Amino acid sequence: MKRILAAIAAGVPLAAAVYAPGASAATAYSCVSPAVKAPAGTQVESVTAVAHAAGTFDVPAVFPLPAGQVADVPAFCDVTVTLTHPGQGDHAHVRVWLPQQNWNGRLQSVGGSAYAAGDYGTDLAGAVKGGYAAATTDAGVGTYLDASWALGADGKVNTGLLQNFASRSEHEAAVLAKQVVAGHYSRAASYSYFTGCSTGGRQGYAEAQAYPEDYDGILANAPGINWDEFEVATLWPQVVMNEQKTYPTACEFKAFTDAAVQACDPNDGVVDGLLSDPDRCGYDPRRLVGKTIECDGRQVTVTAADAEVVRRIWDGPRTASGRKLWSGVPVGADLSGLAGTTTGADGKSVGTPFPVPAEWVSGWVAKQPAFDVSTITYGQFAQLFKQSQSEYDKVIGTDDPDLSAFRRAGGKLITYHGTADQYIPTDGTVKYRQQVEQRMGGAKKTDDFYRLFLAPGTAHCGLNGQNSGLAALTAWVEHGKAPKTLAATLTTASGQSVSRNLCAYPSVSRYKGDGDTADAASFRCTPASGH
Repeated sequence: MKRILAAIAAGVPLAAAVYAPGASAATAYSCVSPAVKAPAGTQVESVTAVAHAAGTFDVPAVFPLPAGQVADVPAFCDVTVTLTHPGQGDHAHVRVWLPQQNWNGRLQSVGGSAYAAGDYGTDLAGAVKGGYAAATTDAGVGTYLDASWALGADGKVNTGLLQNFASRSEHEAAVLAKQVVAGHYSRAASYSYFTGCSTGGRQGYAEAQAYPEDYDGILANAPGINWDEFEVATLWPQVVMNEQKTYPTACEFKAFTDAAVQACDPNDGVVDGLLSDPDRCGYDPRRLVGKTIECDGRQVTVTAADAEVVRRIWDGPRTASGRKLWSGVPVGADLSGLAGTTTGADGKSVGTPFPVPAEWVSGWVAKQPAFDVSTITYGQFAQLFKQSQSEYDKVIGTDDPDLSAFRRAGGKLITYHGTADQYIPTDGTVKYRQQVEQRMGGAKKTDDFYRLFLAPGTAHCGLNGQNSGLAALTAWVEHGKAPKTLAATLTTASGQSVSRNLCAYPSVSRYKGDGDTADAASFRCTPASGH
């Protein structure tokens, strides 16, 4: 469950106390409801302001996440603006948290997770602790796994709420947050930033693509871009198990992953429990057939059927004729995330779909909330994939490689993505970066405003809480210091923590040949072969 929660919540602070332009020192401010102008196409329904004393902030329980606490949060003013789009019946809430003292002169908006468009307090509190004015929006939709808003009472897709979730509300939040900040502090923020992971990462890319002047800098990690494609693609592991009528347990899946990591670990020049390039791992899962492994105290013999399931999941979705549709789960990632199973009292196993792609396919694509995704055949899967593309790419695909307006506006974009992301295949982000290079005049010109960092062996949003990304972004935006590397602490296959400097794509980290393999100083960034 721990890793599932990591996938559906950017649940740790992303703020860092770095350069402070025009910090407000010890000035105290009144917490009152400001006057705001409704963004184009909206109507303001209400504005409230609530003062919070310094201390521990209680983050509410929002299924499936438990309640939590953020300690040492300075006093802040919580302004909530409720918006509607006349005639659409929606009610989107924009929250802006304003430090009552020691504001660093910046705005930091934070994104959401899964089907939640915004944050419930963890990242907002983290930003305020870093001196930022912070903002988020719920877009008028549901919580992490609540997709009940997909269809209206007439059974048709609620296009207004989908537009809110896709990009509209995030832009409106930026417009309002800047107004609230300027009104509260009697001056505009010197710089505005957006940070998010997963859904929040996709929101960051949507801002860069559609609203390039909203933010000076965007930190968009493990982004759910190509939404219309990858959401269907990540249901593929369940389709494979159902079609093959074989349901390996999490323990059995782990045996395949461990064997692949062990076999391919030396490919990058050092045995350190990390796969730098899973795509170049040619491990054949059939090598494990006939081996006996221990799972939950019993001996299990790996079968050819098990190996075929793993091969198809790693390979990724294809049409019945063999045409590749999307990337599979990366070699080295936890297969049980998307290929979840449960065993009944009768001893029989069944698939347990990850709810995010299951809800997308049943609600938005099939338009039948009760649709049983376990009945999907290989042929039907390809049809659903194509349908999702045709109906939703322009709405929520978030895959437009033309970032020329963002570049002209002076914006900077940083992304990290773990190579062992078990929920969003890393190849989708790499493919997008390559498309941007083609559109924007090559890698060097793209590097002037957009840099991608791949994190070996890192799971979905696995570097949240490590503040090097935001620190690098502010240094780039405010001081022109483009990041060549990002400092990170990675976890190897054996559970050891090691330090690494993530290299800007397409460079990769290579061992120098001597020194401690747990020390970043023992590695250097070198050009990747084949790019």
